[in-house]
Amino acid sequence: MNYWLVKSDPETYSLKDFIKDKKTVWDGVRNYAARLHLRAMKKGDGLLFYHSNLDAGVLATARVSKEFFPDPTAKDGDWSAIEIEYVKSFKNPVSLATIKADKRLQNMALVKISRLSVSPVKKEEYDIIVGMGS
Repeated sequence: MNYWLVKSDPETYSLKDFIKDKKTVWDGVRNYAARLHLRAMKKGDGLLFYHSNLDAGVLATARVSKEFFPDPTAKDGDWSAIEIEYVKSFKNPVSLATIKADKRLQNMALVKISRLSVSPVKKEEYDIIVGMGS
């Protein structure tokens, strides 16, 4: 199993929306590196659900429920989407500041390439963040 982080602006798609929907199509990604990550995801892979902007941080876990398929929102180009399902909210959201302050997470893709909306997460990083959020 692999692990990933997916970002959403809360005004676009919030954790509250995700909890209500239980499953959603993760589409609209228009970055080539992020597209490669979407295409590498396998059913059952673990996800960290991250809110961007003012309250930036990891709020919940999720998992890939359907591997990549053509993005239904793409008008031009070869873009991909996946389906994800909600697993569990964190008791304590893990802020970006907390992640950046933890030396064990200093090489995390979220820290190194912060603008990427879909990024890989090492198992150790995933476990640390889930532990912080529990």
